[in-house]
Amino acid sequence: MRCAVLGDPIAHSLSPVLHRAAYAALGLDGWRYDAVRVPSGGLAAFLATLEPGEWRGLSLTMPLKREVLALVGPRTDAVALAGAANTLVVDDDGARRLDNTDLPGAAAAVRERHDGPVAAATILGAGATAASVGLALADLGARSLRVLARSPERAASTLAALRAHPSSPEVVVAPLDAAVVGDVVVSTVPAAAQDDGLVARCADVPVIFEVLYDPWPTPLAAAATARGQVLVGGLDLLVHQAARQLELFTGHAAPLDAMRDAGAAVLEARAS
Repeated sequence: MRCAVLGDPIAHSLSPVLHRAAYAALGLDGWRYDAVRVPSGGLAAFLATLEPGEWRGLSLTMPLKREVLALVGPRTDAVALAGAANTLVVDDDGARRLDNTDLPGAAAAVRERHDGPVAAATILGAGATAASVGLALADLGARSLRVLARSPERAASTLAALRAHPSSPEVVVAPLDAAVVGDVVVSTVPAAAQDDGLVARCADVPVIFEVLYDPWPTPLAAAATARGQVLVGGLDLLVHQAARQLELFTGHAAPLDAMRDAGAAVLEARAS
């Protein structure tokens, strides 16, 4: 059976490392997982090449999480709520359905590192991942979500998704250079956007959730470690959302330790 992660750029993706490590641990010798560069606008053409009975699932990253919604109908409530999908499952009969494992993955990643309150959060960035992680924080109890975006006028989809959460959290948007408040700050912005001013404004927040894992550490992650803040890393998110994907694709419980160890080894090698 074949699976793959699609996106652009994609060469840096750790998803093949995690999924292949899981296949090895589970003895799934006939399974294959690749990384395929699919640029914006190219997803429909790729999906047309999938052979029935050969493919089991796709992991979707930027810029395809929203593009796929116009191409595949059946979807979970998580996809409908987030307005984005990071997972496409191919059933035995060839039918395709969408899921979003970023939501449960983000919640699990936070709770693995932090068992304290999550009443309010600031989210840096306003893309599909920002929406998914914000919804996960709302699931954990956040009733105030502050979205800081480089282009606030382009945040409409994310703001709508957050406001549609059943708990009806308060959601506000502000420029990226605005104040950072709350129990958790989530960063979905590139490392290059994490200047000294942004890093300084995050100093008083108990938990830093950095969704990136490459490059690592980012300025925010390095500062959080130095300050003794709780740090939830991109690898934490990737492992937990990939574990759920693996279960959807294979029907097997994910070997979390094997997946995390494989990912950490690669990041350590890259850093050195």
